[in-house]
Amino acid sequence: MVTLTDAAVSTLEQVLAKSGGAAAGLRIAVTDGGCAGLKYQMGLEAAASGDDTVLSFGAVTIFVDATSQPFLSGVVVDFVEGIEGSGFKFDNPNATSSCGCGKSFSAGGEAGGSCSSTPGASSGCGSSAPHATH
Repeated sequence: MVTLTDAAVSTLEQVLAKSGGAAAGLRIAVTDGGCAGLKYQMGLEAAASGDDTVLSFGAVTIFVDATSQPFLSGVVVDFVEGIEGSGFKFDNPNATSSCGCGKSFSAGGEAGGSCSSTPGASSGCGSSAPHATH
């Protein structure tokens, strides 16, 4: 399933602590969208849903829904900091191609669009939520 690096765990511990107990964990999902066909989504959740796989990394709990599980098998999530900013980076062995921005990917027969460098473009690289590396 999903693996978190020490840097990702440390960052998520801080984020969850700032939620003041309102969040029980973090949901990682894969949805349609982005310039390569699929995109990652991350968000704080109050509780797991009925079909979730629940993973624990110390004080960090991850929720993954059944639909996203096949796309996230073997994924390593890291938190990176660099000159261009910081963010979560997904190393996904299931991705058959990805957009240059790292926020969108395709797996198998998923159809993808072309990357657009136009800021605010509805299907371009810069349009997905800032959950992957920026």
